[in-house]
Amino acid sequence: MAKRDYYEVLGVDKNADAATIKKAYRKLAMQFHPDKNQNNPEAEAKFKEASEAYEVLSDEDKKARYDQYGHAGVEGSFGQGGFSWNDFTHASDFSDLFGGGGMGDIFESIFGGGFGGRGRSQGRNNHGEDLQIELSLTLQEIAKGVEKKIKINVKDTCETCNGSGSADGKVTTCSQCGGSGQVRQMRRSLFGNIQTVAECPACRGEGRIIENKCKKCHGEGRAPHLREISIKIPAGVEEGQYIRVRGQGNVGTRGSSAGDILVLIREREDDTFDREGKDLFMKFPISYSQAVLGTELEVPTINGRIKMKVPPGTQSGKQFRLRGQGMPVVNSSYIGDLYVTVYIVTPTKLSKQEEELIRKLAEMDKDKVYSPQKSFFDKLKNYFF
Repeated sequence: MAKRDYYEVLGVDKNADAATIKKAYRKLAMQFHPDKNQNNPEAEAKFKEASEAYEVLSDEDKKARYDQYGHAGVEGSFGQGGFSWNDFTHASDFSDLFGGGGMGDIFESIFGGGFGGRGRSQGRNNHGEDLQIELSLTLQEIAKGVEKKIKINVKDTCETCNGSGSADGKVTTCSQCGGSGQVRQMRRSLFGNIQTVAECPACRGEGRIIENKCKKCHGEGRAPHLREISIKIPAGVEEGQYIRVRGQGNVGTRGSSAGDILVLIREREDDTFDREGKDLFMKFPISYSQAVLGTELEVPTINGRIKMKVPPGTQSGKQFRLRGQGMPVVNSSYIGDLYVTVYIVTPTKLSKQEEELIRKLAEMDKDKVYSPQKSFFDKLKNYFF
């Protein structure tokens, strides 16, 4: 059975912002929560469908791939078995939902097991933060694809304490939670009592306590570091698109996994071409004689200069299409076109000989009568009235 469109699932427009998408999912989560619909076998399926849609549309990278390629663009995001609750990475977005228990705790109490890709017995996963940078590229770099090396300030593993956060290497297990980082408790919700799992207040979810914290990192296990990274830019990217460089963001506290770097593509203005998606546009000046008699021009393209024929009698503003001379499409063999608009340049200075020739031409043209053509609507008006 084919999957429904994610925007349709959440009931939002394709141009909806993040706040609208979040609000729509929140409403559906309340409506189809299995605790509220115990006698409705379809509720869990709709609840899961809405969660999968929100997982994609709330993530800028996944949303961009989905908008461009549909479901095929995000199939690899959920593994071979499709979407599962371990794939739902936005639990913290709803920490105030259902009496404050949090979506992660609610999912665990309903479906059991881990949530968000981490086990509950391992304490809090202080996953490193994602970082965002902007990368400015020329049209030529985008057309060919390029690899850029940049330096970025990140939080990396503290060299003084080797990421432990302890100055003397001594770390004790939290006695209140037994090292799990979490304590179970009963919460009252709209649907009755729900057993939830909350962060241990003693160790703040760490599962361990450090008495003598490292002075360099203040117990975080990470410190500022200037890192050089290499970013591969595929041919055909566009202004505003993101490229995710996985595992190169901030390292998590005390040895936790690193976040990603989101590279926002910025396209520099080009002196020759204007770009609209996969197609390029340019204007090319020609003389009056070239327009009248026809000519062959050497036109610049993104791949070098090529010849283009201009037939006799060409009018100013005529547009020519050069197939396959535009921009490539990301992850595709398709290439756009180049549209060349010619315009006649009127000379501002003439030699004496040129002026004499123009006057002779003007004398020959004086008996020719030119009148503007009627528009389509003018013709209709004359026809009916």
